[in-house]
Amino acid sequence: MRVLAVLVALTLTLSLTESVMMCYMASWAVYRDEDGKFDVEDIDPSICTHLIFAFAGISTTGEIQVLDPFHELCTDGGECAYDRFTSLKLQNDELLTLLSVGGWSEGSVKYSTMAADPAMRQTFITTTIALLKEHNFDGLDIDWEYPTMRGGLPEDKENFVTLLSEVHEALQAEGMILTAALSSPKDTIDQAYDVPGIAEHLDIANIMTYDFHGTWENFVHHASGLYPYSEDVDDARFLNTDFAINYWAEKGMPRDKMALGVPLYGTCWTLDDPTQTDYYSPASNPGEPGPWTQASGMLAYYEICYGQQTEPDAWVIQTAENLTEPYTYRDDLWCSYENHTSAAIKANYARVHGLAGLMVWSIDMDDFHGYCHDETFDLIRIMKLVFNRC
Repeated sequence: MRVLAVLVALTLTLSLTESVMMCYMASWAVYRDEDGKFDVEDIDPSICTHLIFAFAGISTTGEIQVLDPFHELCTDGGECAYDRFTSLKLQNDELLTLLSVGGWSEGSVKYSTMAADPAMRQTFITTTIALLKEHNFDGLDIDWEYPTMRGGLPEDKENFVTLLSEVHEALQAEGMILTAALSSPKDTIDQAYDVPGIAEHLDIANIMTYDFHGTWENFVHHASGLYPYSEDVDDARFLNTDFAINYWAEKGMPRDKMALGVPLYGTCWTLDDPTQTDYYSPASNPGEPGPWTQASGMLAYYEICYGQQTEPDAWVIQTAENLTEPYTYRDDLWCSYENHTSAAIKANYARVHGLAGLMVWSIDMDDFHGYCHDETFDLIRIMKLVFNRC
């Protein structure tokens, strides 16, 4: 049986390099209001090669932890989201489903503590394999944000590789795959990652080429720019997708293991002066919450496109000179985001540069109702189409 499992894992790994569309689903989207509510059945199983359920957590003793048992499990009248998620494979026999562990809210300290302790690593691996098998997942996604940082230890850089090595070996023995969400800013890459060591043990590296800029800054800028802005200086010149992808490759990550991350949300500020709308215009506060996502500083793509469609005279859409991504503003609200055109450009970039494919955070923020377009999930569909063209 072990030989069979290894052969299955090898087959899965080889298929990954052909073309991937890695789609994270934020499990808490099920709690959004009205038209923002997104549950497993809202997914079109045909548009992604890999669906990633976000997130599970880690207990203080190292076990994998189900974070929302009522929604995710079937026990005690639960809603069975894990099982419904992996059952999407019945509609697409080429689809792979993964469970992601970690995320920003889970922090770094739990990963740091677990990865440093051989016994805790084994506990994590044993409980993880059991959970994945119980719910018919095809693998695991590690989202440690970030080794050595946010309360972590300098030893995290080495311990992360050790963790990946042991997890990958255990998964491979079960015919499962391992992916990881990895950061993009140069200083984080330098501090957090032993790139050749990581590359050796991953099937796919989901490069988070977004959140280069955000509301922690007191000015507006594009959060997922493909190239630098003309006025970017010093370290700001490194905060773009092109630099990040090339830097990961230079440090030792094979291009055919990388999935280029594209955000399906806008990063939004409140302008200090609504008459100043260019990049680097002052903005001391995050943008107002969206009607459905209800999170300050962020609007789902469907909230942006629906607003532009229903109030076309209120929204201005522009693209900075020599750049490829749009930004939009209405009164004092200013958002950087991706649209149909910029998503296609990013997909072409990934194709031309020999990457494995693309990754999105997250499928529940695309236009899944089709309110703004002739079909649902417009951004994912156009990226898949462009990347796979001959």
